Amino acid sequence: MGEFNMEDMPLPALFEQAQKIHLTATESGDVDQEVVRKGCKALEKCDEMISKLGLFSTNETKEDISTTNLKYLLVPYYLGELTEKVAQDDRIQILKASQAKLKEFISFCEAMELVPEEELQTSAPDGPNSLVDRRALKIARFKRQRAAESKLLEIKERKERRGRSTKAAALSTPIEAGEEDVLDDDGEEEREAWFTTISLAVCKAFDLLEMLKKEEEMLQAFKERQSQDGNKEFYQDVLDDRAKRAEAWHRDAAARVQYTRPSEPITCATFAQDVLEGRASVSQMHEHKHQPLIFGPASLVGGNPTSERERMAAQVFQPSHRLPTMSIEEAGLKEMEIMNTWQERNVKLMEEANSAWYKESRKPGPPEEDEDDDAAQDKARAWDDWKDDNPRGAGNKKLTPCG
Repeated sequence: MGEFNMEDMPLPALFEQAQKIHLTATESGDVDQEVVRKGCKALEKCDEMISKLGLFSTNETKEDISTTNLKYLLVPYYLGELTEKVAQDDRIQILKASQAKLKEFISFCEAMELVPEEELQTSAPDGPNSLVDRRALKIARFKRQRAAESKLLEIKERKERRGRSTKAAALSTPIEAGEEDVLDDDGEEEREAWFTTISLAVCKAFDLLEMLKKEEEMLQAFKERQSQDGNKEFYQDVLDDRAKRAEAWHRDAAARVQYTRPSEPITCATFAQDVLEGRASVSQMHEHKHQPLIFGPASLVGGNPTSERERMAAQVFQPSHRLPTMSIEEAGLKEMEIMNTWQERNVKLMEEANSAWYKESRKPGPPEEDEDDDAAQDKARAWDDWKDDNPRGAGNKKLTPCG
């Protein structure tokens, strides 16, 4: 964040700078402590200026507050939420200061009738404090928070659309004197947006206040035990507890190691299905030998029917299709066996083809191809001689002029 002089800045500019610091601190988890402290100082200055100017009074209602001053109601909430992020050795003091600002914000919102009735009933001393009531209150608070966030998003989108349409209209037609107020008249929408933001801040303030109370109780208990037992004894107890938990963890791990050893991979789908359904154990041996499923009465399954009656009874619940005679794994193994046999046979044939006795067994004989060539050549020559002796059309008397 840039440097700014808080003494010379007016309230709107100072609140804007503090709001930017608060937004940066809440959106990012790791924020520079110098920036957080600067934001706290700016918000404290805003609170002081609001008190001096007398912007708010307990005699007023939310309808009496002007739209311009509504945003300054959030100053105690911003200060309480930002104070909680300050890193300091005495954490309990920080928690108390943050809770004081949050309670101040909630009490003023209660005076302005901005706090829901169910929150007031629960926060009362004699209000319901059971687990069921607190759970119902948290659910209702969460729903209000989601509704407020959705409404703020809707107002933002509506304002952006109106801004784009106004800009387009200004570019197409020039704005005459007196129409600027009509175009910028969004006071009701701005008022609605600030009331929604305050409602969202009230929900977050109640949640943060509960969290800070629990943290303060834990730190107080820790501090009391530390003061009673002393630092060394308390730290020794913590170390002994950690050592006992580590020994117990190692002892359990040693007992579980026999169950966590990796088993042999299962390559049979049928055996894997048996393991999943509990019919077999992973440690059992499997040899890819599975019988097809047998249908029929339990008294006949696994036995050979001896009479015609038993044979017909065994066929009652048989499926309409033919059952497989082997599993997919057995078929694959059978194909692998056939392929290996075929490859061995091919290797043997190649070795025989390349051996010396195979080449020597083929003795050179008379060339048969030469004999065939001579016969074809003699036939062609006889045909040529016949064509010379019998020219084309020699035996046809009708072709001659005098014939």
